[in-house]
Amino acid sequence: MSALLASMEFWSGVILPAIDEALRRILPAKWGEYQFMRYALLECLLLAPVCAAVGVKVVNFRMAFFSDAISHSAFAGVAIGLLLHESFPAADPRMTLVLFGLIVGLGIAYVRRTTDLSNDTVIGVFFSAVVALGIAIVTRSGARTTQFQRYLYGDILNLDSADLGLSVLLGIAVIVFMVAGFNRLILVGLNDELAHSRGIRVRLYDYLFTLLLALVVTVSIRTAGILLVTALLVIPAATARNLARSAGGMFWWAIAFGLLSGVCGTLASFSKHLDRVGTGAVIVLASVFFFILSTFLRHK
Repeated sequence: MSALLASMEFWSGVILPAIDEALRRILPAKWGEYQFMRYALLECLLLAPVCAAVGVKVVNFRMAFFSDAISHSAFAGVAIGLLLHESFPAADPRMTLVLFGLIVGLGIAYVRRTTDLSNDTVIGVFFSAVVALGIAIVTRSGARTTQFQRYLYGDILNLDSADLGLSVLLGIAVIVFMVAGFNRLILVGLNDELAHSRGIRVRLYDYLFTLLLALVVTVSIRTAGILLVTALLVIPAATARNLARSAGGMFWWAIAFGLLSGVCGTLASFSKHLDRVGTGAVIVLASVFFFILSTFLRHK
């Protein structure tokens, strides 16, 4: 724990200020003078490869509803965090939403593996449970719903060094997992029995990917919000699938469209015409535009 705290202090005190200063000098436009815009662009650069790597698997393995259930579990996670914060000021809703998302993800994976129920049925049960739990906590505690606005709609223009540091840690975790188990994970998603016959620990990889997906979803909520976070995973990967001719190509196309959507959406929201529109929504709309364009190109 002390090593983690020391690394976070080094990140926020040395590395991030150096990166921020470099971006300030490189970016020529007026919006580059504002730190919140530089932080937002840095978050796009950090999250785009992460969402692309996981989103490709989500699209190919038809797990969009699963990621949606995880994102809505954040509603209960934030409610628990705010409730604990009243008694324990050190409690951070950002941490409780991540932890609760991990618990829900593991719960879905466990029930799916140990029952005969279909995947969408299990996910639907958990989806309903976490939303009802969040509403129950909010209404019982009397918390104002305005406290949840940042988590519902996203707020990429209000990030701090801790948020960016969490994205860096997430990126490292995703890279390590993908390098170590990319091919095995593809085989597990295609055919469980074939993967098991090749000596692959199917259940272990299923749980690990579930945890990774839960982490990506809960961390990305700060960018697009509970209502739109699934779009960050699904739309760039779906756009890539329209154009790619291989699994590797789909991965790189997804990164490209994720970066384009994030950067274009963030810059567009800074304009005077869209300055009152949520940045997360503009990013998702940019993703939709590229998806429509890729569909047209594929048709042609």
